[in-house]
Amino acid sequence: MAHRLIDLTRPLNRQTPIYADGAYRDPPLEVADWCGPPDQPFRVSRLALGTQTGTHIDAPAHFLPGGPTLDALGADALMGRCFLIRAHDLADTASCSRALAGFGDEPILFVMGTFPPIEVPGDVLERLLGLGRRVWVLMGELVVAGREPFRFNRALAEAGVYLIEDLDDRRADEVAPGGEVIALPLRLEGVSGSPCRVVMRYSD
Repeated sequence: MAHRLIDLTRPLNRQTPIYADGAYRDPPLEVADWCGPPDQPFRVSRLALGTQTGTHIDAPAHFLPGGPTLDALGADALMGRCFLIRAHDLADTASCSRALAGFGDEPILFVMGTFPPIEVPGDVLERLLGLGRRVWVLMGELVVAGREPFRFNRALAEAGVYLIEDLDDRRADEVAPGGEVIALPLRLEGVSGSPCRVVMRYSD
């Protein structure tokens, strides 16, 4: 069986956006030569970056003190069919319920947000959390209407959800229902997240 792949991962380079807000800034992405010919017969680079650099996954510990870290999630949970729900389905509970009528117990929820972020009513977010999906993928951004910044992220963390975000939005138009997500972060222990490679796979 042939497969079509859509790589939704942002390239990591000098143009990769680094989160900053006021006086706070995530660690910069740094790639520097470590060794190479003629001193060594091989080339090695030194890599420094934050756990949330580029396309990445947030464990609940990112927003929930004492919450589960990345290593609490097995690799099997990061590969599987996803249910796609779009921004226009998140305007109100009725629209969300109509969209979820097609939900087929897919293990991963793929939410298509927007730039700038759309505002989602709190009851719509609760409806989505009620699906009990442990892994969400977010294209674009969402905020909870009338709530403080990061309420969306905190709500997911409190529900034990792992969030994959900061995808390459240049390929958003290629994302369609019926796909399978494959997301593979680094196998780090005790951390709140990791950069990861994220692809969508479709069977022809």
